[in-house]
Amino acid sequence: MSFDKTRSAGYLTNHLARLFARRIQARIKPLGLTPGTFPAMLELWTQDGLSQGELVRRLDIEQATMANTLARMERDGLIRRLQDAQDARVQRVWLTERGKALQNAAVEQAAAVNDEALAGLSASERQELIRLMNKLVGELRR
Repeated sequence: MSFDKTRSAGYLTNHLARLFARRIQARIKPLGLTPGTFPAMLELWTQDGLSQGELVRRLDIEQATMANTLARMERDGLIRRLQDAQDARVQRVWLTERGKALQNAAVEQAAAVNDEALAGLSASERQELIRLMNKLVGELRR
């Protein structure tokens, strides 16, 4: 059976993700962020104080990967983990002042990467691409 990677949604999505990650890494590295920490930061900038389990579910990553990512983020002074007031088994993840202060600069850099990548598309093509990508995410989350 022949495989044409230029017609494979999975292959192209994976390739595109690597290209985006490379571009975003170059832009957020000076801020002390990585492509691995950036998604967690986006979630915490939206809702601070999430549990590790909530982050795992929102980001669709493995528990061990999230634990390692949070350990690095804590080491780098981006977050602190505190025991939940109602359930001692749960630790809540809170942004530090340093972590909070990075939001605007990091989001601006991510927006710039998106603008570069989508520059060759019309406004309607951009909307359709995002709509279809969200649809695929929903399908694969089921």
